[in-house]
Amino acid sequence: MRKILHTIALFGSFSTLICCALPALFVTLGAGVALIGLVSAVPQLIWLSEHKIPLFIFAGIMLAISGAARYMSRNAPCPVDPVMAKACGRTRKLSLGVFYFSLAMYATGFFFAFIAPYL
Repeated sequence: MRKILHTIALFGSFSTLICCALPALFVTLGAGVALIGLVSAVPQLIWLSEHKIPLFIFAGIMLAISGAARYMSRNAPCPVDPVMAKACGRTRKLSLGVFYFSLAMYATGFFFAFIAPYL
């Protein structure tokens, strides 16, 4: 169940990055034509931008649930078998990295969607 929460949180925060930060990056770099080509090829990106508030709310809720699940299972025991225990430790580290990466993507998307337009 925890893996599913982390995966949904990752894709939710990634969609905020696609919706808001990627277009701002393209325009900043002078690649507006590339952005137009991307939107022409994938018109669903416009839908994401039009519904950015519900998108950010959903992604934020999923990140909060994922973080709470991580916090509650932080001291859960790993198996006694040395091989399984090592795999458990690696998975926990990887899971933490994915969670922080998701938070960074969410924060970047939030900045470009709600803060940068007013600067």
